[in-house]
Amino acid sequence: MDRRQLADFLRRSRERLRPQEAGLTPGPRRRTPGLRREEVAHLAGMSADYYMRLEQARSPQPSTQLLAALARALRLTDDERDHLYLLAGHRPPEGRRAGEHLRPGVLHLLDRLADTPVQVLNDLGDLLAQNTLADAVFGTVCSLTGPGRNIMWRWFTDPVVRRAYPAGEHDDLGRVHVAELRAALSRREGDPGAADLVNRLREASPEFAALWDRHEVATRRCSRMRVDHPVVGPLDLDWEVLLTPAEDQKLLLFTPRPGTGTAERLDLLHVVGPEQFAASE
Repeated sequence: MDRRQLADFLRRSRERLRPQEAGLTPGPRRRTPGLRREEVAHLAGMSADYYMRLEQARSPQPSTQLLAALARALRLTDDERDHLYLLAGHRPPEGRRAGEHLRPGVLHLLDRLADTPVQVLNDLGDLLAQNTLADAVFGTVCSLTGPGRNIMWRWFTDPVVRRAYPAGEHDDLGRVHVAELRAALSRREGDPGAADLVNRLREASPEFAALWDRHEVATRRCSRMRVDHPVVGPLDLDWEVLLTPAEDQKLLLFTPRPGTGTAERLDLLHVVGPEQFAASE
C-alpha cells in the first residue's frame, strides 16, 4: 500500500469533481475547488474522520468494499478505479466482459490479416471467430456453434482433435489447457457458466479430472506449437496473445517459425483454402 500516493490521488480526484457532477447542489461559494472531504465521505458511506485520515496518509489499509464506494463517489473511470485499488494494495476488480460480442475493430483485423492465421477466443476456451486461413490450418478442431466451439471440451472428449498435434506433446498441452481454465475460473468467481463447464469436463474426462485436482494455474501469453496438416504437411508456428478491450476475450496471432518452411506451406494453404482441408479429413 502506497499511502502517500493514495492520499494524493484521492485529494486530486476530489478537487477535480464538481458538486453537480456528483449529484450535489453547488451551494454557497467554496474556498476550495471540487468536493469537500465530508461530502466525499457522505457519498461513499464512511465517516469523515476516516476519509480525512486517508487523505493524510495515516489510515489503515482500506477494504475493497470501501474502495468500490470511493470509486463510485468520485466518479472514477475504470482505469482510475484500477489505479486506486493498486495504490491501496489490492488487485483491481475484473473488467467488463464482452461475452460473445466482437468489436468491429477486432472483426476488421481478422479480415485484414488474410495471410496470417488469427483466432478470437474467450477466457473459457470458446472459439468466437477465426479468419479463413486459421480455418484452413486448424480444420474442424472447433466449430463456431454449439458445445464443439470450446477448445477444452473438444481436447478432452474428442480423440480426433489430438491427431493434428505430435503425440509427445499431448500431456503438456492438456496440462496447459487445464491450468488456463483454472486461472479463468478464479477471475470469474461465482460464474455459473464457468463452473458448469468444469463440472461437465470432470464427468466426461477422467484425464481432465486428474489434471484439475493438481490445482495448477497458468495464463499463456506466447508459445510454440506444431500442427501436422493433412494437405501441406507440418506447420511450426509461434503464437502470441494480443490484448483486446474486453477482459474475457483474447486474440491469438499465429506466425510461421523461421527456417522451418512453414511460411511457404501457409502460402500454399492460403491458396487451397479450408475446403481442401475438409475434403482430406
